[in-house]
Amino acid sequence: MTAATATARTRPMGKSIGPVRRSFAPWLDPDAKPLVEFRGIVKRFGETVAVDHLDLGIYEREFFALLGPSGCGKTTLLRMLAGFENPDEGTVSIDGKSLAGVPPYRRPVNTVFQSYALFPHMTVEANIAFGLKQDRLPKDEIDRRVEEALTLVKLTGMGKRKPDQLSGGQRQRVALARSLAKHPKVLLLDEPLAALDKKLREETQFELADLQQRLGLTFVIVTHDQEEAMTLADRIAVMSKGRIVQVASPAEIYEQPNSRYVADFVGDINILECGLAGRNEGLTRLECPGAGAVILLSQEIAADPGTKVFFAVRPEKMQISLAGPAEPGVNSLYGEVWDIGYLGDVSVYHVRLADGQTVKATVANRTRLVERPITWEDKVWLSWSPDAGIVLTK
Repeated sequence: MTAATATARTRPMGKSIGPVRRSFAPWLDPDAKPLVEFRGIVKRFGETVAVDHLDLGIYEREFFALLGPSGCGKTTLLRMLAGFENPDEGTVSIDGKSLAGVPPYRRPVNTVFQSYALFPHMTVEANIAFGLKQDRLPKDEIDRRVEEALTLVKLTGMGKRKPDQLSGGQRQRVALARSLAKHPKVLLLDEPLAALDKKLREETQFELADLQQRLGLTFVIVTHDQEEAMTLADRIAVMSKGRIVQVASPAEIYEQPNSRYVADFVGDINILECGLAGRNEGLTRLECPGAGAVILLSQEIAADPGTKVFFAVRPEKMQISLAGPAEPGVNSLYGEVWDIGYLGDVSVYHVRLADGQTVKATVANRTRLVERPITWEDKVWLSWSPDAGIVLTK
């Protein structure tokens, strides 16, 4: 019996170990040890550095997301954990044990691939049982695990079907059930929902998050979809060019990005180039001559007056109005409505400033849209509160 199997048998699948989502934050505990550790990882493909001296810890029961654009190294990192690639430098370990030289089928991990990789000639039950038969488990144990996995992914009664008799969403569930049936310590998900349509993908995200909590397993997902990462993950690692730019909770990534790269990659944001003018009466003063604005905000900036900084504010935190604010030019911008995007629940106003820069403001459509109070080519004011934005120095 492997260590992974022994652990799984002491904790039956489908039995929750507690509602961890709200208070779960072992990374804040200095005594907590990560379950998965990457230390000094370097991976090259010829002259291309895919992963560049990367360190990362992922904790037991954590739903962790690797987020970034194509080519940032996130899939390569996942493949090194799965054993499909080996690092050129550094170590990968689980539970304090190095995985160097351990083949993929001996690692306490399983992977759900984007393509699902189901055997078309086998039934759903046979697909789920395949890995268990390879491990030479008793038939009654295999049957029990297959039925258990089908119940978990809500496919009870579909075990005799072939993959071509299933929808895309159902095939994805079979791939998930096959991986869960082996009771891995860590489940790896490589863009598992990418082939689903938008509505089904959103529904499946919540089901996947609920399943992870009930099982109490560690999930690591690779995705380029920022909304997916924020919906699913306890923490997100935003990657760029083989390095991790920021690791934090979804709320912190969105509200407190540590750089323009993270701010711009995760969600819509307006970024204004400004100069730091100083601090007075508890407020930091920025001067943005290009945008024609003075910005007062509560954030303290560790930089000298005159330093170039960037003020970032999300579109939903901006108010748009035909009437000017009490102090025109202070925490406000003046421009012309250049375009309007109607998205059903919200409308996005694109406002062009005097210097040619375009900023966005989002307005919730709380009533049925019959006639717009603000429309194309209107002169408008955009304003925000002192705590709505954030200053970025890099």
